[in-house]
Amino acid sequence: MLGRVIRYIRDAFRKCDLILLLLLVVTTIFGCFAIASATSASALGPVRYLVVQIGAALAGIFCFVLVSSVDANFYAEHRLSLVLINIGLLLLLIPFGTDNGSGNRSWLNFPFLPFDIQPAEICKITFILIMASVMASRQNSLSSPVSIGHMLLHIGLTFGLNVVISGDLGVSLIFAFVFIVMTFAGGVSIFWYLLAGGGIAVLAPIIWPFLADYQKNRILILFDPNIDPLGIGPKYHSVRAMRSLTGGGLTGQGLFEGTRTQKNLLAAQHTDFIFAAIGEELGFIGCAFAMLLLFLIIARCVWVGVRSPDYMRRLICFGAAGALIFQIIINVGMCLGVMPVIGLTLPFISYGGSSLITLYTMLGLVSGVYARPTPPSHERYIRPPMNTLRYY
Repeated sequence: MLGRVIRYIRDAFRKCDLILLLLLVVTTIFGCFAIASATSASALGPVRYLVVQIGAALAGIFCFVLVSSVDANFYAEHRLSLVLINIGLLLLLIPFGTDNGSGNRSWLNFPFLPFDIQPAEICKITFILIMASVMASRQNSLSSPVSIGHMLLHIGLTFGLNVVISGDLGVSLIFAFVFIVMTFAGGVSIFWYLLAGGGIAVLAPIIWPFLADYQKNRILILFDPNIDPLGIGPKYHSVRAMRSLTGGGLTGQGLFEGTRTQKNLLAAQHTDFIFAAIGEELGFIGCAFAMLLLFLIIARCVWVGVRSPDYMRRLICFGAAGALIFQIIINVGMCLGVMPVIGLTLPFISYGGSSLITLYTMLGLVSGVYARPTPPSHERYIRPPMNTLRYY
């Protein structure tokens, strides 16, 4: 029995996308160096953070290989189960949710676990699979009102539940961006995007008064230089991040030598603002290297998607790439002061055990497409029986 398990894991490892896995591991190792430096002056020291990050990376590699071994059609056949998993995970935030000091009830705190779980990270994976399956089932009439309504039902359910229960608009926006990327890549008519843009323009003035003051300021400071010109209010974190970035110059002040990083003067310098810490200690070259690694990961996802002739498998790859692109743009934009501070980490580089595991798992889907770019031959010619639950 054990021998069969070992052979199964070995075969699965051989079939997975080793180039993508190598890129993820190299990026994670680079992130571990950045985390060690960013936490060296903390009360707990860097060892505790590194143990969690390395342990999460090993668990993530296992999930990557495991998910790679499962054919994409299996997820499509269990779409209703994935929808129920999403709803169940988000509803668990009501009795077990905690804010971890962020102000958003986004994490599940179970007494029997040594770490917290962010359901939205898991839902990000299942949402990609749900959208790919829904769009594939309606591929021939994708821009019809019924199909659009079906897709809007799923984004509205996931986005709405997460915003209402957790209050975390930043993480919820990932779902919206993934939705836009997948529907655009899938071939939805441009008419619907124009209609949505017009609807947003009409609703924005109505929604604006209901936003909290801090939410308004996060948006206004991007356009109005008269708001907090001294950087002691809403711009406080972004101004400090910019000073760290510019203080690093071309080559940086040296790892474990950053003036602000080693004095813990950056907020969340091992998570949300780790890019600023990298800029201070490794300079422009370090930031460019981090961006290059992340670009190569995204490019690999897109390449695997383009390589697959199967519509649903392509969308899975594009959805995963879209999720990464959004997080990178927002995180780096926060450090540059051109994006609102909404608490999104830099993929594979920022500290976070559950986030790292879910990222590896999400890209395991891409690896699965690499291993099986088309459905099994017998499924290409035999039409499956009509699913009475297809509208979910």
